[in-house]
Amino acid sequence: MFNPLIAALRLAGFLVVTLAMLPIYFSYAIGGRKAQVRVSAGYFRWVARVMGFRIRVWGQPLTAGPALLVANHVSYFDIVVLNSLLPAFFVAKSEVAGWPGLGFLARIAHTVFVDRKRGATGRERDRLRQRLREGDLLILFPEGTSNDGNGVLPFKSAFFAVAERPAEESGPAVPVQPVSVAYTRLDGLPMQRAFRPFYAWYGDMTLTDHLFAAAGLGNPTIDIIFHRPVSIEEFKDRKALANHCRDTVHHGVSLALAGRLPADGGLPPRSARPRTDSVRPNGG
Repeated sequence: MFNPLIAALRLAGFLVVTLAMLPIYFSYAIGGRKAQVRVSAGYFRWVARVMGFRIRVWGQPLTAGPALLVANHVSYFDIVVLNSLLPAFFVAKSEVAGWPGLGFLARIAHTVFVDRKRGATGRERDRLRQRLREGDLLILFPEGTSNDGNGVLPFKSAFFAVAERPAEESGPAVPVQPVSVAYTRLDGLPMQRAFRPFYAWYGDMTLTDHLFAAAGLGNPTIDIIFHRPVSIEEFKDRKALANHCRDTVHHGVSLALAGRLPADGGLPPRSARPRTDSVRPNGG
């Protein structure tokens, strides 16, 4: 099933698209990062085509900030897929900035790099809040790492501190939209559990070997479910918000992997409302 020629052609196409888009991207620098992020979305749509991705969407995404999207994390391909759909900025661990190739692309895409060491939480929270105040649409992976694509890890509640409104600020709370990402089919057929790690990147996998293997494997289908947005005001605390988002994302991933998503492109039933045991008694 692996075809090294297809892998080489796809990676060459990725390089051509990247080099062709860079001058266009930098020409939009005068318009600021909001203008550049729209160019980035177009760039990632081309990358998705070159890589043979078939992307299916359920639900309605938030398309403008300030807003926070929280998704499960399978691999660096998630960034290509989500950015091809949305003019959004990613939140990534600071180590990503130093990765060859990907680090450069992340930096020019105005990714928010955060230091996850203890003692840096408050500073990084304030940086993210500032980006939200400026109207950015941010995408966060609250698992804190990637996994094998067959499930969803617990969401770290500390990541949801950015959704809390400081006491000195007024106005509505930041919308938080759970997003499920599932790699479900390969060349039109259900993707078996054994094939999913070819697209998931985790553990001690090396980037170059993984990318080459995935590029030559086939045409994957990725299902993206944009669930009902919520806000922290609907929950008793940020841990309850994190648990709700994780449960919602996990439910969507489970349905997608089982091939049980609604045929009409609507939301799975449990995406409609927060869990009642997480909601504040007065609703606010």
